[in-house]
Amino acid sequence: MTKHDVSRAVQILKSGGLIIYPTDTLYALGADISNEQAVKKVFDIKQRPCTVPLSVAVASISAMESITYMNNAAYLLCARFLPGNLTLILRKKHTVPQIITSGKDTVAVRIPKNPVALELLSQFGPLTATSANLHHEKTLGVISDIRMQLQTPDMFGLDDGRLSGAPSTMIDLSIIPPQVVRTGTISEKELFDVIAHG
Repeated sequence: MTKHDVSRAVQILKSGGLIIYPTDTLYALGADISNEQAVKKVFDIKQRPCTVPLSVAVASISAMESITYMNNAAYLLCARFLPGNLTLILRKKHTVPQIITSGKDTVAVRIPKNPVALELLSQFGPLTATSANLHHEKTLGVISDIRMQLQTPDMFGLDDGRLSGAPSTMIDLSIIPPQVVRTGTISEKELFDVIAHG
């Protein structure tokens, strides 16, 4: 992995293209969240219904603040667990197109603990963070296999070797009380202990 690879990925994203990039769990399919045509390509390539929202990856809490309305619980969980294996569902700002959230007023966002991803996100900005797979198919751990599954042999990938990991824990902080909607390596008890005790 070189600086040139990340720079090339940024150029592809700026031109409305898609890339495969590593996270701390699995490879993700990345598109500029503000480019609706690029985001539509994500749904098309994954054969994913447009009624199923896409998650978003950002590089920092300030980047998260630029697309969501943060609350106290969000700041507490960010301080404790991010970057890391946690996705927060928060009310979205108008900067997030409706196609990302399938018309909902919330967006799922995370800061992946992967140096390549963080470098890419720092240079470019928020990206779609959906797993690089066909909808309802297993996410493969090697970029060449992913390209075959997605039938995108020429798609540029930031290759970080074989990746395997459990999906991130996902918590909805847009409702009171918050609700864990997907359990991963971070337990529900850990999350609510942090929210309760700061």
